[in-house]
Amino acid sequence: MRFCIFDIDGTLVDSREAIASAMDEAFNAIGLEGPGYERTRHVVGLSLTPACKFLAPPDLSDADVERLVEAYKNAFLARRARCDTPEPLYDGALDLLRSLSEDGWLIGAATGKARRGVDYIFDRHDIGRYFDTVWCADDGPGKPHPFMVDEAVRAVGAARDRSLMVGDTSHDIVMARAAGVRAIGVTWGFHLHRELVASGAHEIHDDFASLRSSLDGFLALPA
Repeated sequence: MRFCIFDIDGTLVDSREAIASAMDEAFNAIGLEGPGYERTRHVVGLSLTPACKFLAPPDLSDADVERLVEAYKNAFLARRARCDTPEPLYDGALDLLRSLSEDGWLIGAATGKARRGVDYIFDRHDIGRYFDTVWCADDGPGKPHPFMVDEAVRAVGAARDRSLMVGDTSHDIVMARAAGVRAIGVTWGFHLHRELVASGAHEIHDDFASLRSSLDGFLALPA
């Protein structure tokens, strides 16, 4: 039994522009200057409240942090309603999900998205059929806590030495290692190669072909 757990934002879905723009709008909505992509990319994958608290000025009250969280949600939903944030699947993502499923892999998701956001992406791209279990920000402690990976592994009954996590941020890597599964980084999302190395990724890939080749050989790796 082989089990592959995917992050969503920055790993399967190109949400870089959508997230950064919505965060800037949220800050502007409560009278603050937007943090910009370079700062925002560091918090992608975290649950929304700690992400906003990290980006906010240190003297911002907890009540205003919650205003910022709500402003972000509103900005993101408004952008989706206007259809000006496409959030496309990365080229190769659908083929990888399909081929893994056909080859008998179990597939899971561990994401900082809320359940509503997961449902939107799954419906929009018709990929929900490929997932055996999905864990998100609404279910318990967020990244880099190992909760989501722990629960995903338990849900499908997989062995940890036959399970792996694929993600684009250091939060994914730290979560995977804390849960005792193989941690695979990809460079087409939010975090840089050197950041994935520093977080302890077991391997890092620059394209889906390289990732697929690694997955094909996964069972040959020593436990």
